[in-house]
Amino acid sequence: MNDSKTSTVTTFVLLGFPGCQEMKSFLFSLFFGVYVFTIMGNGTIIYAVSLDRQLHTPMYILLANFAFLEICYITSTVPNMLVNFLSETKSISSVSCFLQFYFFTSLGTTETYFLCIMAYDRYLAICRPLHYPTIMTPRLCYILISLCWVFGFLSYSVSTVQLSQLSFCGSNIIDHFMCDMDPLIALSCAPASITEIVFYTLSSLIIILTLLYILGSYTLLLIAVLKVPSAAGRRKAFSTCGSHLTVVCLFFGALLAMYVSPTANNPAAMQKIMTLFYSVVTPFLNPLIYSLRNKEMKAALKKVLRIQ
Repeated sequence: MNDSKTSTVTTFVLLGFPGCQEMKSFLFSLFFGVYVFTIMGNGTIIYAVSLDRQLHTPMYILLANFAFLEICYITSTVPNMLVNFLSETKSISSVSCFLQFYFFTSLGTTETYFLCIMAYDRYLAICRPLHYPTIMTPRLCYILISLCWVFGFLSYSVSTVQLSQLSFCGSNIIDHFMCDMDPLIALSCAPASITEIVFYTLSSLIIILTLLYILGSYTLLLIAVLKVPSAAGRRKAFSTCGSHLTVVCLFFGALLAMYVSPTANNPAAMQKIMTLFYSVVTPFLNPLIYSLRNKEMKAALKKVLRIQ
């Protein structure tokens, strides 16, 4: 790219988190620690489920796949963010930028679908316990998992192609730590209203419809749990579902604020914080939420860590 305002941008600069060198060093250490913990925590869940034959059930198969998804999700942003803390140029090629956007949005969409089938699994287990083993078979479980991945990566393929076809000229500075729709659209040479409409309409539909499905499933589930005569049975059901609902609230809360409500006029710092919340904080908390609120998982993790 040359300095002419009419030149075509082929490289972007991700500003990330501005500040003095000491602040950048602190943030590097913080996010590096978060990333390592997330990889190790979710990796331990995967290993625990694969090791303990008692956890070879649809619920824990879904949880292990969800943990793998969280590893992929945080890896789509944090390693590049860490490199930029140490880099002077903070540059990223346009191809790499579009690829990051595609994988980030696809993995996030896959997560919304995963949360739906996890809600469906809990609904069947609690509301239709007698039919659960015949409906939620391992075969159906793996089919649903495959569909989540396939449709997750198909959902934003059109938006990514549309974005890559835009011309970018003038400034190449993105005031973000990753490549996202709003900052990229702001750098395009001409208005891209169709690209924006397609992206935000699709995002709103996916987020709202999946959230409504999850809330509907848990409403029916809550009604069923309140009818359970045993207090111990109610506690177990609430404990199992409480961890899932916690993840749903954290993840969808940030998504709604970022992609459904208007964010174009939000300060760049606010957009970074909201993006961090659902792309970094949620994967980081996932091992803690599921291990601390689930007795079977805690027992399996103790076996893995050899804690008596």
